[in-house]
Amino acid sequence: MIQRLPPSLTPLDTALAALLRGVDPVAPVALPLSEAIGCVATGAPLLAAYPPCDIAAADGWALRANDLVGASSYSPLPLTTLPLWVDAGDAMPDGCDCVLDTDAVELSGPLAQVLAEGVPGQGVRRAGIDVPDRTPVAVEGSPVGAAALLLARIAGAERLSVRRPRLRIVNLPGATATMQMIADVARAAGLDVSAHEAGARDVASIAEALDVSACDLLLTIGGSGVGRQDAVVAALVRRGSVNAHGLALLPGRSAAVGRLGRVPAVALPGLPDHALAVWVALVLPLVDRLSARRPRRPRTLPLARKIASTVGIAEIALLAEEHHAWTPLAVGEWPLQAIARAHAWLLIPGSSEGFAAGAAVDAYLMRE
Repeated sequence: MIQRLPPSLTPLDTALAALLRGVDPVAPVALPLSEAIGCVATGAPLLAAYPPCDIAAADGWALRANDLVGASSYSPLPLTTLPLWVDAGDAMPDGCDCVLDTDAVELSGPLAQVLAEGVPGQGVRRAGIDVPDRTPVAVEGSPVGAAALLLARIAGAERLSVRRPRLRIVNLPGATATMQMIADVARAAGLDVSAHEAGARDVASIAEALDVSACDLLLTIGGSGVGRQDAVVAALVRRGSVNAHGLALLPGRSAAVGRLGRVPAVALPGLPDHALAVWVALVLPLVDRLSARRPRRPRTLPLARKIASTVGIAEIALLAEEHHAWTPLAVGEWPLQAIARAHAWLLIPGSSEGFAAGAAVDAYLMRE
């Protein structure tokens, strides 16, 4: 059976609202640090102050600055006792508040003299300067990055509590490159990804692969259009329901959204640019809801030149940051070289005719 797009396309906002309806954040899981990067933090432990005491920031002689007033190479200051040597990272000896370089102290048998003054804190890392007491390892609702993992390792933590939605991707034969791209961006967004391929492009084979027993979100790749071998929508109807097929969105017009039981499902087109556009416009907001992620922060810059858009269709523009402005690379249709060059994407609402040159626009980074 050939699927036909409806004569009137579903507005993007309507499709997104249907997709998000009834979706709650997934339960937190404790993951090893090596698996937690990119996932959204929750219930992060609080760190004790680090370093726990004043430590040497460089190799040298540990001394007290007030004892060195007036010392210079022209007027060496004799010391009554030999100074203590410290290596970088050593705890500062009691009463010492600075570290002098090796050539600032001259030794002659049991005698020592100082050839330079010091100031309190010179060559010293103060207690708590790196991590104040009761600092959270990661920010609640934000993705875990390399800096958060560093703090966790310093604290001796082996696991972090995060939200990591489980994504099942069902690929149709012939869309492998697109599936691999979506799997890569999904893992970078902190999802637990499992990828599968339907046995064939017919309704029964696709429906058989739509197993949602162990996932929080299902994506299909390819087969959402109106070609003779496009049977994804019929398979979704057989296993669940379809809320919208045919979106007022460019790229991504042939996408569909539905539900298999309580699990939201999105049918992505097989073309890479169309699939990626549906990912940023529909799937990312769903991932953020499942992860309880804080709102993404846009980057606001003026447009280097105008963008024209068709009223009634939401279009997504790819942008490159050049000379402190957004330069449009592609609107509505995305050549692969534009995807490779893009720094950010801009959603142009269906109610808009576009933006004038010089207008400040909010764009979202392709890679955060």
